[in-house]
Amino acid sequence: MKKTGKILAALGLAVAFGAILNPTQAKAEDTDRIAQGVYIGNIDVGGMTEQEALNAVTDYVNNAGEAVFTLTAGEHSTQVKASDLALEFTDMNVVSEAMDVGKSGNLIKKYKDKKDLENGSVVIDMVLNVDHDTVSELLAEKADELDQKAVDNGLVRENGTFKIIKGSQGVEVNVEKSIAAIENYVSNDWDGQGGNIELTAEIVEPKGSEEELSKVKDLLGGFNTNYSSSTQNRCDNIATAAGKINGTVLYPGEEFSVYETIGPLDAANGYELAGAYENGQTVQSYGGGVCQVSTTLYNAVILAELEVTERSNHSMIVTYVKPSMDAAIAGDYKDLKFVNNQDVPIYIEGYTSGKNVYFNIYGEETRPANRKVTYESEVVSEQDPGTQFVATGDPVGTMSVSQGKHVGYVAQLWKVVTVNGVEESREVFNKSTYKASPKIVNVGTASEDPNASATIGAALATGDEGTIYAAVAQFTAAAAATPEQPAENQSAEEQAIVGDGQVDVSGDNGGNGQ
Repeated sequence: MKKTGKILAALGLAVAFGAILNPTQAKAEDTDRIAQGVYIGNIDVGGMTEQEALNAVTDYVNNAGEAVFTLTAGEHSTQVKASDLALEFTDMNVVSEAMDVGKSGNLIKKYKDKKDLENGSVVIDMVLNVDHDTVSELLAEKADELDQKAVDNGLVRENGTFKIIKGSQGVEVNVEKSIAAIENYVSNDWDGQGGNIELTAEIVEPKGSEEELSKVKDLLGGFNTNYSSSTQNRCDNIATAAGKINGTVLYPGEEFSVYETIGPLDAANGYELAGAYENGQTVQSYGGGVCQVSTTLYNAVILAELEVTERSNHSMIVTYVKPSMDAAIAGDYKDLKFVNNQDVPIYIEGYTSGKNVYFNIYGEETRPANRKVTYESEVVSEQDPGTQFVATGDPVGTMSVSQGKHVGYVAQLWKVVTVNGVEESREVFNKSTYKASPKIVNVGTASEDPNASATIGAALATGDEGTIYAAVAQFTAAAAATPEQPAENQSAEEQAIVGDGQVDVSGDNGGNGQ
């Protein structure tokens, strides 16, 4: 009897399991739908088909992308959307796992799933990821908002003496560690809502020790140019640009950009309209005159023998320095850049006085006292652009110059090194090509007499200067005389560009490298 009872009990348990888990009982269980009480992450997918659950997960990820994260680094923070991190969900197996709850595995697993559902719910982990490269780019874009730049220790020169100016520490986001923090938060801690993520930030010490900066005392190179013939606006622009450069401390290995330092060249940054070269013409432009600033600085830099990494000549010749000694600034395509190739910091002094602009480069002099550097300009070739005659609606017999002639040049600059007065080396330092621009003469062709207009038109068609002047002479007040050729009077703006023809290369230094 006892043995029989045990057999019956075992049969009863099996029947019970079968009643609970038998997949053939359609009313007890719908195999096409997820069991009630099943969650993928915090998404209730109970009663859904596999496709419905897949859609629910996709919708959740898309909606989660609108959540806003606050990224914090020390006292600085910025906000980004989850979608900005390229939110990813690739493990679609979780839907299959949800479908299998209570339906797959052995009898014991099915029974356990059933009891878990009766007592609460079954939650299948849903892991979201972010794209590493996208987060890296985002942190780089947000650097200005998250980082607190260190203020390097600096210098100021007053009354011929240098004084050290204390800087301050900065805070900088450690990109790789911060990416790991974001990945961990999204994958393990995020509930799909907005949240705060603490990034990893590190202290950045300011550059320049007192010992380093105390070595900056020697004049390595200096140069000045004159702009006495300039308009007031151009004078103001020169002073403004020189002031923006003045006081710069450049540490070893650092590169200096003139345009990045003085730009943008607009009214908001303190610049006025003045003459400038553009496409072979003299035009009014904000910041007209700053090229003389970069040119003067360039000559101080090469006397100091710093490394020039970018320099462009003007499109046409200027006369405040000799050919190939200029350095033009134009938008973002012509800049003057140089690197501090010394072992100690350098200090750039720039100022204006008496319609002269001065630049001096200070550092630690390591060159022998008997060594001298000079630069010699050589014109390799010239191109005379001639004269261009243009027909206008002015009366027949009138002529006027609308643009002066600019001779084209090919030039090069020689760097000459002497030791004890004896030439040690001579090498080509740079080469420059300056465009030719013709003298433009306007010739009046309007007349009530069609023959007069035709005569002038025919003369202009020849392009011959003598023929044109002879034709115009017939209709001047003194008909028998050849008209006086119009003078090449430059406008005030053009005079401001080309200066007064004098070159001041005296410099402002008493040490080596002159």
